[in-house]
Amino acid sequence: MDNIEAVIKDVKSDSLRKRWLYKFFANLIGLGMGFIIQFIVPKSLGPGAYGNFSFLTNFFTQAVSFFEMGTATCFYTRLSQRPRERDLVSFYGYFAGLVAACILIFVVLTMATMSYSKFWPGQEVGYICLAAGFGLLNWVVQVLNSMVDAYGVTVMAEKAKITQKILFVVIILALFLNQQINLLNFFYVQYAVLLFLVFMFLHIMQREGYFSGQKLYIGFSRIKAYVQEFYQYSRPLFIYSLVGVIANILDRWLLQIYGGSIQQGFFGFSFQLGALCFLFAGALTPLLTREFSIAHAQKDVMEIGRLFERYIPILLFVTAFLTCFLASQAGTLVQIIGGDKYKDSMWPVFIMVFYPIYQVYGQVCGSIFFSMGETRAYCVIGIIFMLLGIPVTYFLIAPKVLGGLSSGAIGLAVKTILVQIFGVNALLYHNARTLKFSFRKYFFMQFMVIGALLAAAFLASYAGAFLSGGFKNLVLKFLVSGVMYTLLIVVVAYFFPFVLGLKKDDMNQVMRMGRRYV
Repeated sequence: MDNIEAVIKDVKSDSLRKRWLYKFFANLIGLGMGFIIQFIVPKSLGPGAYGNFSFLTNFFTQAVSFFEMGTATCFYTRLSQRPRERDLVSFYGYFAGLVAACILIFVVLTMATMSYSKFWPGQEVGYICLAAGFGLLNWVVQVLNSMVDAYGVTVMAEKAKITQKILFVVIILALFLNQQINLLNFFYVQYAVLLFLVFMFLHIMQREGYFSGQKLYIGFSRIKAYVQEFYQYSRPLFIYSLVGVIANILDRWLLQIYGGSIQQGFFGFSFQLGALCFLFAGALTPLLTREFSIAHAQKDVMEIGRLFERYIPILLFVTAFLTCFLASQAGTLVQIIGGDKYKDSMWPVFIMVFYPIYQVYGQVCGSIFFSMGETRAYCVIGIIFMLLGIPVTYFLIAPKVLGGLSSGAIGLAVKTILVQIFGVNALLYHNARTLKFSFRKYFFMQFMVIGALLAAAFLASYAGAFLSGGFKNLVLKFLVSGVMYTLLIVVVAYFFPFVLGLKKDDMNQVMRMGRRYV
């Protein structure tokens, strides 16, 4: 069956069509809202304060990731397979409370021993505490979001997320117009919108009957059985999480020590812009994980391979479409969003906007490992590349007197993308052998798609700059280039559809699908 024809067949089903469309449009709205936030917040806070926010929140996000030890993935996989098992939800609620206690005890101990300045150089106690709460609350939202996906009530959840994104932008705009954007208020706004999502997700699941009759108490024998199940699944992820947390925290800690808050702000700024590019493809990857898990539960390995080969070309193209254009417009984008304060972040932005492409490959490949229970192989591959990345980080970031290149945010961006490229392709190779598809095909597809789109993006950018040469408005030049790029890609997609992994009549089928379901 043709690639797009197969997609249409799946999106017609109630189990995937509505959920995918709502996720896509919610993420499309999120993309626009994200650009508005990025346009206001980094410029208002300045590189220093924005760098502090990025450094602290990244630390506690990684710390929570370590303490939960990969159990969130196990929880989502098992709940997708056994959605009516209420004891499973109660057990993970207990575990979430334990994780929160560990994080809070760690923070209190650093304060009591006055060692907090070693973990978070140059940071105030109040902001450290706020960042710890943010990391926990953000994790709770992610777990609840995975639950609504596992239960198949994604449509209502995406409506709530759209409302939350609009609310976030409205509050930020109000603060901006009243000149009240500072680091403290920005933390408060983050808390407010995350708590809103927690309430909405819980309300949706309760209304759909998933919490009716939910009991908080479960017997010791059930707890013991769940501990064994999660332990067997997540045991390899513990070492992986430990290495990942150390590597990620060390990356940002070295950047803070040798580059300071300004370089931290440049990297955080570039990372957030790159993350926006992932929103399109991010609509489908959690749903694919659920389909992979169901197929594995039915011992249907062929279905897992079929889903992978059907969706990965489309996910790659959709992500690379936006990524390559933003890369060609890196300088303009920095000027529009960050202004002169962020002019030195142009190269980190250019590099990091490619990161979401390999997030797509990484998440889809990783979800296959998780759904098939091959967490050990996944962890071994990940640990190898994370360990190799640590000396690379030091070499790129450390000052020249200590044997480094002193390249700051640029160096960390280079290291991040290189480790991601090599690590993801190692995962891809393993999956190709397991599912019996061509590794070479999907390896070269990355470079073919990225190369073609990047060439088109630079061509459109030069043409857009030429046509709008009389305009001094950077936003107008950016929009003109974007329109020309889109038109050029439509032409390329029609005459050279292999760039997308499609056939010639697929564009007509996509348009028919859009008219039918949008």
